[in-house]
Amino acid sequence: MHSDMPSGPIFLSSPTAGLILAGGAGRRFGGPKAFAHLPDGRTFLQACAEVMHRGGLAPLAATLPPDVTGDIPDTVQPLRLPQSGLDMFASIMLGLQHLVDDPNWRKLILLPVDHPLVQTETITTLIAQEGPAAIPTLDKRHGHPIMISRTVAEAITEERLPGPTLREILRAAPAHDVPVEDRGIRANCNTPEALREAWSVING
Repeated sequence: MHSDMPSGPIFLSSPTAGLILAGGAGRRFGGPKAFAHLPDGRTFLQACAEVMHRGGLAPLAATLPPDVTGDIPDTVQPLRLPQSGLDMFASIMLGLQHLVDDPNWRKLILLPVDHPLVQTETITTLIAQEGPAAIPTLDKRHGHPIMISRTVAEAITEERLPGPTLREILRAAPAHDVPVEDRGIRANCNTPEALREAWSVING
């Protein structure tokens, strides 16, 4: 377990929404990663929702596969994809189309569900950033989650920033790098082996 876990959410001055990208089938993992379990018993979705809630993100939504069930945290608005096999950009579009209806947030944090070991401090560091978009880095290598402004989110939903990938959007935004001391941003737990290795490195 991380040592940076306060007992409740941290509410900062800049209203920030959260979107967990959890709509994949998880074929390399053996099933949807949203409902895969960490060694401490939590699902990936629960771990992502907890760290984002502690970071003060609201509203908080998650894209999910169309035909898979599991426990969904009370803090999360579930958004079912219309069909299986859609790529990450389809999840981003679905989530943003839902979230932009809420006028109260200025920034948004995007977190793929296969990065469940991110620390709260990284979330709050990204929230504090200004500009169109921000990407955390560790040893000068990019990781997740990322921050985008409301302006960028609206441009995506209006297809003024059409992708076709998140990388293309961040290049066009443009995004700036934010150095952090969080090995979780690079811990892509997309297979059981990758999860075991990342958990061992981060938690000892």
